[in-house]
Amino acid sequence: MLGEDHSLLNEFPAHKDKIIELNQTDPAFASSAKRYHQLDSEIRKLELRNAPIEDEPFHQLKHERAGLKDSLYLQITKA
Repeated sequence: MLGEDHSLLNEFPAHKDKIIELNQTDPAFASSAKRYHQLDSEIRKLELRNAPIEDEPFHQLKHERAGLKDSLYLQITKA
């Protein structure tokens, strides 16, 4: 769905406590999570405005968000 919230807590509600803990104790995780949320917010805004940018940059944003999401999920499940 367009404009859907893909925040980490929304995507992985079962890992809420671990996400909060890692944000507070792991600076690298917190930095990656911050970038993920920035990308998610930017993508959501673009989707709600019918993506007023070229397709390639839009897909690049989505690709970066997906890569970060995978990386963050691995960190969450290994912690």
